[in-house]
Amino acid sequence: FAGWIADGSGMLIATRFGNTTQIHQVLSAGGARTQLTFYDEPIASVAVHPARNGFVFGKDTGGAEFYQLYWFDLATREVTLLTDGKSRNSDPMFSHDGSKLAYSSTARNGTDTDVWVRDMASGISKPVLTGGGTWQTSDFSPDGSKLLAQRVVSISETQPVVVDLDSGKIRRISDPDKKTAFDTFLFAPDGKGAYYVADESGEFRHLIYHDFASDKYTHLSANIPWDISEFSLSRDGAHLAFVANEDGYGILHVLDTTTQKEIALPSLPKGAIGSPDFSPDGKRLAFSLNSPLSPSDVYVIDLTNSTLVRWTTSEVGGLDTSTFTAPSLIRYPTFDTINREPRTIPAFFYQPAGPGPHPVIINIHGGPESQARPGFSSEIQFLVGELGIALLQPNVRGSSGYGKSYVDLDNGYKREDSVRDIGALLDWIATQPNLDPKRVAVQGGSYGGYMVLASMIHYGDRLRAGIETVGISNFVTFLSNTEKYRRDLRRVEYGDERNGRMRTFQQRISPLTNAAKIRIPLFVAQGANDPRVPPSEGVQIVNTVRRNSGDVWFLQFDDEGHGFRKKANLDYFRAASMLFWERYLLNDATLR
Repeated sequence: FAGWIADGSGMLIATRFGNTTQIHQVLSAGGARTQLTFYDEPIASVAVHPARNGFVFGKDTGGAEFYQLYWFDLATREVTLLTDGKSRNSDPMFSHDGSKLAYSSTARNGTDTDVWVRDMASGISKPVLTGGGTWQTSDFSPDGSKLLAQRVVSISETQPVVVDLDSGKIRRISDPDKKTAFDTFLFAPDGKGAYYVADESGEFRHLIYHDFASDKYTHLSANIPWDISEFSLSRDGAHLAFVANEDGYGILHVLDTTTQKEIALPSLPKGAIGSPDFSPDGKRLAFSLNSPLSPSDVYVIDLTNSTLVRWTTSEVGGLDTSTFTAPSLIRYPTFDTINREPRTIPAFFYQPAGPGPHPVIINIHGGPESQARPGFSSEIQFLVGELGIALLQPNVRGSSGYGKSYVDLDNGYKREDSVRDIGALLDWIATQPNLDPKRVAVQGGSYGGYMVLASMIHYGDRLRAGIETVGISNFVTFLSNTEKYRRDLRRVEYGDERNGRMRTFQQRISPLTNAAKIRIPLFVAQGANDPRVPPSEGVQIVNTVRRNSGDVWFLQFDDEGHGFRKKANLDYFRAASMLFWERYLLNDATLR
């Protein structure tokens, strides 16, 4: 779901029917889609104009993530470039009347991400927050005179401010002596307060309302011991929708803001919920829902009668979805304790049908502050349903969704503790009679790619092979070569390589330093234009392992960046991956 069209003529959705994801218009539930954008590159962020029939979208070239923002006029189908064509621009957001557009940009110096505001009538853009670091937009005040924004220090610390757009005066609205993670801030429609998500009162990110006049804070999700991942407010302020991330599953709630009580909602499929947004009249709530058994689709709840309508139906190539496999959630003990009890690590477990013991792939997410969640994956369904491979997706320490203390458990000198969590998972696999501990492999991308390499180094005698995509092979070279606009953010997580002691530690634990220990088959895949993990990270580990007579497959796409977003490339990579697994994990096993 990308947004409601201003005049009520349906909605915009992002979907891929060709090689890349593009924007389409849908007029009614189950109605035909009309494709609006036709680019070789996928569309990124979308902001729908609240008063005119049109939208702003982002688009880069070749996966380099130097997004440019464009205006699309629905009446004329004309597209206008809004940014300079060379800087990185993201997070577009309109004021409530649509007269202003705020966005984040590196246009000033190429290093810092500032907040800019564009006057849509005159076309004049100017920076309004240039304090250094990474700034993100959050919300305009109802009259458009003020802007809420946040400086992102790390996943565990953000600093929200209000800037007066006329005077330029900036006021910080959080305790400067307290390290707090804030998410979205939204002004109440009357301007008398603001809603926001923060972990200032505990482990998890709760939804809070701050009344400016009384300085009173009301906790609206205090009874939910999980992070609130997203929320949305109706234009009249009568209803507030929010999503709780409960052990990876998205649970939707809607509050009556007058009574602060939840309203009854229809039952929803179990999965991940995203992008909730009220229709302009506030009577309907749209959102995307993705489950292990179905790709993302848009659903709409009519709040007047609590009915659920599915607006889109994604295609699965004629397959029978009843044969798809949903995961179970397991927890396995790891090496350390918490409150004198063994710490457990959550993992989603996809089990093939039929008797085992089954070969296993451990799929490790990136971030490292991301989270493995139960969502649709054609790759997983093929591995489990066709190749008979069990798949485990662990949320090792450092993952988000389990409290701020858990996120920090792998920072700095604790980096390899997350790798030990994979060792503990191998121990757990060895205890399961339906799993084959002699046929286990690892797969992951970005930070998950580092985890693949590190697991092959530490546990190579217990693994058969590994596939790493866009992964870190040396923390020092990674931090030195990642794009400068994101370097300081990554130093908070991985440590500052300019510090001598930290640099020595990073070199010591880096896979490149220990590449001689990689003695099992490795497949490395990457994009040539990756701004996050430079392709040199993959090249150096491939060359080093090959010099050590290791068996390495290597694949690079010249028109991709941090991951593969074009269907032709993704299909090629997945086909190559299946051949790799068939040769090195299944051995003589055949397709069933």
